[in-house]
Amino acid sequence: MASLCVFCGANPGNDPAIIERATELGRSIAEHGHRLVYGGGRVGLMGTVADAALSAGGEVAGFIPQALYDREVAHTGLTDLIVTDSMHTRKQAMCDESDGMIALPGGYGTLDEVIEILTWNQIGTIAKPVVFLDVNGYFDSLFRFFDECVDAGLIMPAHRAMAQRASTVADALAIATGPAPSSPSKWTDPSVR
Repeated sequence: MASLCVFCGANPGNDPAIIERATELGRSIAEHGHRLVYGGGRVGLMGTVADAALSAGGEVAGFIPQALYDREVAHTGLTDLIVTDSMHTRKQAMCDESDGMIALPGGYGTLDEVIEILTWNQIGTIAKPVVFLDVNGYFDSLFRFFDECVDAGLIMPAHRAMAQRASTVADALAIATGPAPSSPSKWTDPSVR
């Protein structure tokens, strides 16, 4: 059984296909015997993923900072709800508890979380697979930006490869439970100087 972290929006978004994909992902994580790790909210896509996993008999661990817990947005029906002292502590705890990461569409918070995980992979702090589960081209512009960063010489191609992309839940699960792409250390590998 793998523990899979899902980063996603605290809003549901306007595209019903995103909600359907979030539901399918939560259900599939549980049906494959994996544990869902996520941000602990009951609202938006976060609540959708968690509820789908729970409805399918899955184990769900939510990590929520005290400030959000105090605003009553925590999902109190989870297998485990861990209250952290800050957003940063939440990200670290979610990473520590996970074998792979999946990003669904989301806003600033989702991007903050998944980009930090990619950064930790890049500098060698962790080695965990990261996959963006795309819905209707939501991540097209982000992946164009990543490619432009490579073209500009600001992201190495090997580090760009750490941001993987899937268009189906099955592919996302396969990537998230697979090996992390190998990545040369930005500072310790003499071939990157």
